[in-house]
Amino acid sequence: MGVISESTKDMKGYKLHIVKTDKFKTNTIVWKMKAPLSKETVTRRALLPHVLQSSTAGYPTTAKLRSYLDELYGANMFVDVSKKGEYQVISMSIEIANEKFLSDSTPLLAKALELLSELLQNPLMENEAFDSSTVEKEKRTLKQRIQSVYDDKMRYSSFRLVQEMCASEPYALPVNGELEEVDAITAKSLFDYYQRAFSEDELDLYIIGDVVEEEVESTTSKLFQFAERTPLEANTVNRLAGEEKVVKEKQDVKQGKLNIGYRTNVKYGDPDYNALQVFNGIFGGFSHSKLFLNVREKNSLAYYVASRLESHKGLMMVMSGIEFENFDLAVTIINEQMAAMKSGDFTDEELKQTKAVIQNQLLETLDTARGMVELLYHNVVSKVEVPFDDWVQGMQEVTKDEIVAVANKVNLDTIYFLTGMEAAE
Repeated sequence: MGVISESTKDMKGYKLHIVKTDKFKTNTIVWKMKAPLSKETVTRRALLPHVLQSSTAGYPTTAKLRSYLDELYGANMFVDVSKKGEYQVISMSIEIANEKFLSDSTPLLAKALELLSELLQNPLMENEAFDSSTVEKEKRTLKQRIQSVYDDKMRYSSFRLVQEMCASEPYALPVNGELEEVDAITAKSLFDYYQRAFSEDELDLYIIGDVVEEEVESTTSKLFQFAERTPLEANTVNRLAGEEKVVKEKQDVKQGKLNIGYRTNVKYGDPDYNALQVFNGIFGGFSHSKLFLNVREKNSLAYYVASRLESHKGLMMVMSGIEFENFDLAVTIINEQMAAMKSGDFTDEELKQTKAVIQNQLLETLDTARGMVELLYHNVVSKVEVPFDDWVQGMQEVTKDEIVAVANKVNLDTIYFLTGMEAAE
């Protein structure tokens, strides 16, 4: 097993995580900032990283910034906003060639860290506010991102299921914010929020590659200094699954989308989390799973069907595409697969195959530096340290009884069906 060796140090206002590995010819820097999901901040927070990566005081146009990245041997930069349980996480990544492999001795890693520092701490400003043309441009793009969920019916039905299922919980908020909130954001209000985020958020900096730890630490301690803070805790609301809720919505669609949400009552870092992962794999996570074989292959009911976990929130979602008239039958067969899991009706072969596929998936995740960061960041979000090797080994040791026990914690919560206008009532 390739152990990920991560050394973590407390710096001024943030944590520095260095993963020394000679697996890649590049060095990857990932900046993460985490704050509780809240209606009041969700939209500004979705906009913020896009404004920061668009320009800086030193590179006042996107073109200048991009051409500087090209000078750094074609460095890549991207930003992302995600939901991890009841938190909204902003990520900024820079991937840069490792200077060891170049004949030129430019200190590329130091330059990439300087650039990240510039992006985070030296934005393009006018009168104590962000540059207004940058903010307006990024607001237009954010609206398109929010709108795109409505246009992609697979994503839309996943989003609607969560909205219905978690109606009274922060988790229902869309990761890119709310369309009707975008217009009200100004260059000033966003700048005020930026200052607040950098004084309150939990901040983590990951550096992955064949690097010298002491050098990285001394460079980062000069470039990044933030106020000390006690990060805000999310107000976690977990409604217990009560009466099953069935929501049907009509739109002009050609294919029905059936999405089912369950409360797993298990989160990342819990003792039975490994069993939950294997349970999900046998139930619906893969092409050898019960859902795929019984709903799609045997009964030809679904164009696609799969289940996935939200590890920090304790949810499992089943997503499928079906003909409108097959709603009742599909729900029945999905319920039958769940009943089979709860009564231990699966074979040792299914168990073995699932463990092998999950292990493979985990190892594939380690093939990219950003994948490594995502795995390690679970520990920050959950505040539980699970070393990677313990995770893999723990999963391999999961028994049938443990899977049955965890299956019996899983409760059906909400069934959401997006159906066509002309579908029979």
